[in-house]
Amino acid sequence: MDANPLKIIPLGGLGEIGLNMMVMEYNETIIIIDTGLMFPEDYMLGIDIVIPDFSYIKEKAKKVAGIILTHGHEDHIGALPYVLKDIPAPIYGTSFTLGLVRHKLEEHDLMRHAKFHEIIPNQKQTIGPFILDFLRVSHSVVDGVGLAIQTPVGLIIHTGDFKLTPTTLEGGFTDISAFALYGEKGVLALMSDSTNVEKDGYTIPEKQISERLEDIITHSNGRVIVAVFASNIGRIQQVVEIAKRRGSKIVINGKSMEIGVGLAQDLGYMNIPETMQISVNEINEYPDHEVIIITTGSQGEPMSALARIASGMHKHIHIKQDDRVILSSKFIPGNERAIAKIINNLYKRGADVIYEKISDIHVSGHAFKEELKMMIQLTRPHYFIPIHGEYRHLTHHARLAESSGISRNNILLAENGNVIEFVNNHGSITEKIDTGRVLVDGKGVGDVGKSILRERKALSIDGFVVVTIIFDEETGVVVYGPEIDSRGFLFHSEKGHLLEDAKCVILDAIEEAPHEMPDRVAHIREEVKRNLRQHFKFVIKRRPLIIPLILEV
Repeated sequence: MDANPLKIIPLGGLGEIGLNMMVMEYNETIIIIDTGLMFPEDYMLGIDIVIPDFSYIKEKAKKVAGIILTHGHEDHIGALPYVLKDIPAPIYGTSFTLGLVRHKLEEHDLMRHAKFHEIIPNQKQTIGPFILDFLRVSHSVVDGVGLAIQTPVGLIIHTGDFKLTPTTLEGGFTDISAFALYGEKGVLALMSDSTNVEKDGYTIPEKQISERLEDIITHSNGRVIVAVFASNIGRIQQVVEIAKRRGSKIVINGKSMEIGVGLAQDLGYMNIPETMQISVNEINEYPDHEVIIITTGSQGEPMSALARIASGMHKHIHIKQDDRVILSSKFIPGNERAIAKIINNLYKRGADVIYEKISDIHVSGHAFKEELKMMIQLTRPHYFIPIHGEYRHLTHHARLAESSGISRNNILLAENGNVIEFVNNHGSITEKIDTGRVLVDGKGVGDVGKSILRERKALSIDGFVVVTIIFDEETGVVVYGPEIDSRGFLFHSEKGHLLEDAKCVILDAIEEAPHEMPDRVAHIREEVKRNLRQHFKFVIKRRPLIIPLILEV
């Protein structure tokens, strides 16, 4: 029996939705499973995206033998450009996933660092001491896989994101027999997607969604605009098939939509007859009831095609009275306000809007409770590790596993940074490494921390006041100022007496500082900040950020 431990270390995705990144380490070899991002939460003002803190593997970059991507969603591939800059390891993924990755790396000018290995379901790959088998899974993006990883200490199953109900596309199914076969052979540990553990029953069949979409589109008098994730090729093909039966023209709108659809067509995952597809420039050449527009922006992204349509800023598409807009996707937590704004703007412009709260027009790509039970029953693992979810999801999944026959002692409820070790068929959480979130703001990666976010919050709530004073270096006499300006603090008409009184507060601070005092300017700077804070708090109950600009000439 091998006495060396296998280490499994989640760097993201256990305790949140998104940010999925898992490290598997044995002796001198490391593989990384997924490199995902998450979009900023409300308090992360100005932040573009959030990626995992992967310092742990950055220090061991030479040991990383491969980065394995389970599918092409941003919460599984979005951090790859940032990881690849420090860890230029080979990338393993299916054809559609690698196609999306290529576009992403081209945008970051990183193709020269990329070494691609295309994986094919049920064809094994050996990476160091690991033998990986890729098991096809059904999800809301094509070409998704789960992983069966034979390690020196036993077999580990990683489900990836999955559901058991099939999609509408050829090959869009979960290979239940492959998971069951590994269950027969013996599974040391199952790591399973926890996203929808709170939902009873099974996911809705895609056929039901297709019928609902067809009913809505068929009973529309004007143009139909369908907003959907660019990666949801199955849903896009559903709309194309409805358009065929209706005799409609299809417009593909939005950069990411054009990339995803073009890639899917090249790989044979979807087909749009040339005679059906028209460009966005041609929409006014056809009767409104013959036009279906498939667009990006279902999550309220500010610069997306749908957001520009809703605000009236799109170059070619302007809402008409009989237009019907279908948001065929789930509202991702945190995006509700942005989506509501778009829906309201669309209604104001005369469109009818169909979305998840008023109609079943979307089905999740994540397994519901009964499907999660079935995965446990198929694989019959000795140990169970819930992954992909907030802590409550992980907890509910752990309870589900216990009710399905897994011993409580063999359920490892881990969080990001926990080191899970397996040695001699025994698994346990042994320690915790430092991990967390890295904020990306423009070209800055990790240079915005809690203190800057606090400052941004303070600026957004109370504004700021700038005080400019210039002293004569020899005499210490004020030769300019104090001049006070503010932003986000007061209307111009309100500034008068309040800022004049503030000048008196500043002059008092200057007079109380003796000319012979060491570091007089530094002292005055701190006194101005302190006295103005007290003044504004007392007079107007506000706390602007005070910025003294004090110079000597």
